[in-house]
Amino acid sequence: MDASPPLAADPVGELFEPAGALAEVLPGFVPRPQQRAMAEAVAETLAANGTLVVEAGTGVGKTLGYLLPAVASGGKVIVSTGTKNLQDQLFRKDLPVVRRVLGRGVDACLLKGRANYLCLYRLKQYADLSAGRGSEDAIQVQQIVDWSRVTREGDIAELSSVPEGAVVWPRVTSTADNCLGQECPDYTDCHVVQARRRAQEAEVVVINHHLFCADLALKEEGVGEILPSANAFVLDEAHQLPEIATQFFGLSVGSRQISELARDAIAAQLAETPETPELRTRAQDLEYAVRDLRARLGAEGQRTGWDDLADEETQAALSAVSTALDALRADLDRVAERGKALQALARRAQALRERLDQFMEPEEDAIRWVETFQRSFALNITPLDVAGTFAKHKARYPAAWVFTSATLAVGEDFVHFTAQLGLGQPRTLRLGSPYDFAHQACIYRPTGLPAPNAPHYTEAMVRAVRPVIEANPGGTFLLFTSHRALQAAARLLGDLGDRPLLVQGSASRRELIERFREAGNAVLLGAQSFWEGVDVQGEALSCVILDRLPFAAPDDPLLKARAEAIRARGGNPFREQFLPRAVIAFKQGIGRLIRDNHDRGVLVLCDPRLGQMSYGCVFLDSLPPAPTVREIGAVRDFFVAGNVHGAGDAP
Repeated sequence: MDASPPLAADPVGELFEPAGALAEVLPGFVPRPQQRAMAEAVAETLAANGTLVVEAGTGVGKTLGYLLPAVASGGKVIVSTGTKNLQDQLFRKDLPVVRRVLGRGVDACLLKGRANYLCLYRLKQYADLSAGRGSEDAIQVQQIVDWSRVTREGDIAELSSVPEGAVVWPRVTSTADNCLGQECPDYTDCHVVQARRRAQEAEVVVINHHLFCADLALKEEGVGEILPSANAFVLDEAHQLPEIATQFFGLSVGSRQISELARDAIAAQLAETPETPELRTRAQDLEYAVRDLRARLGAEGQRTGWDDLADEETQAALSAVSTALDALRADLDRVAERGKALQALARRAQALRERLDQFMEPEEDAIRWVETFQRSFALNITPLDVAGTFAKHKARYPAAWVFTSATLAVGEDFVHFTAQLGLGQPRTLRLGSPYDFAHQACIYRPTGLPAPNAPHYTEAMVRAVRPVIEANPGGTFLLFTSHRALQAAARLLGDLGDRPLLVQGSASRRELIERFREAGNAVLLGAQSFWEGVDVQGEALSCVILDRLPFAAPDDPLLKARAEAIRARGGNPFREQFLPRAVIAFKQGIGRLIRDNHDRGVLVLCDPRLGQMSYGCVFLDSLPPAPTVREIGAVRDFFVAGNVHGAGDAP
């Protein structure tokens, strides 16, 4: 680690001046007072070992705003981001800039969860099972085997020829459950172990929130040895953190975990105890029981409270899984001494049985719910509130903490975010976007639309926005709050001439965004995950349309239980939970439009509740300072002439 002395707040600020080091390194660098203010606040927080919560609007350049002072401080820094894509961008694009600006080397490490690294032991096992099958699976296994001989880091993202969602990947990567640890014959060459060692030695470790929260919750995902040595934690895209922390501070039993146990038991039986075929039978019985329970849980894509779902037959199906797991566990215990894989499987079966017991007999102040996927399901127990738990874990690491995102405040208030994580009274800072929204953007609110719950709202919304799409020479991004509305709109927009229509679900998210960017005039329909993390600059994205205000579904089992708890203590669930969540999602959606100083575009807000309901002003106060119009002619003027004639603030 470099022994250079840490920089004080003032020298950090000097890096961002018109003739500073950033201007020398980055061609076209434009000084932004907001970025400098953020960097100085981060430097002061690091020096005081304090806690800072900072909302930095689009265009502030928050990554360099925290990276430069954090690295310049001279201590070990852990940066956690929202997604693996953001990890890669920070590591491969932003850290090289920091090195050039500071004029020294920075020992940095990119660390992902263990499921992102090839497991050499499991690959050998699975390659033996798939040999000679002649299927796509066997072809992919051979590609992985060939790659395994040349890869240094074992990061599965390196092998683009095998799709990210391929069924084979979970078979050749490990989990905390199925890892053999130091008993593994390939432990010396283990990619996960080597990645952890690199992270222990690095000055800057870049991880993501799932990995970070797994470690805080003691799930042993890979950074347990690293966190105690950190001088500073920076949590970027921090608005995602409360939800992710909630997942990890609860408990989950997935059908994939149970089915993998059964499949691994079959492989171990063949390899270590071929004289006990009854073990294979027990494993198959468990797989059949899991499939039967999945069939009784209904369609994919549902999140349902267990008490609302579990009739007598479903309860019996869950009991059948428990019984089959018990039978397999007993057989594994009986033969465990015959091999290391069998010993590890016996421990896994015991751990799964204990988690299943916890689900069947939960503690108070926890929510039992089920999530269904195409072929699998997850049984979850989630705490009503994680503030106390997160605060307790945070206190274990007396370092500087920085939480940042473009969307953390509701108005000027950070209470919703800080209360969710039990942060107490941290220093807060709200920095607006440096973009010139008055000239770069126009906000259009169509008139005459019915209430969003009206039977034909989506048809009316599509009629209202079609003239905007036709007037826009570039690309249009339609964001929906439900997949049902998205699919209805896709059917209604099937005749766009030479404009490509891209619909979520027809290809991967990454592929759709790339096609949208390349087309230049496409129309992309997205929901949920498309409301954030989409960064398309220029004319390719010059119009963003929000079909409704993004209120969460009131029947979501987690939100429903929390609403009941808020109501029980005399609070207002709408004001305390649903409204703040919707405002933050709303700000994420509108943040897709203007992504640099040269972007221009129209934001279309269709929901008439903005002007009709008392809470509409909370959303309107979150809008950028752009002219708001109610007539389509003003929108056409903006696209044609580059400005809006005679526009004032809309009522």
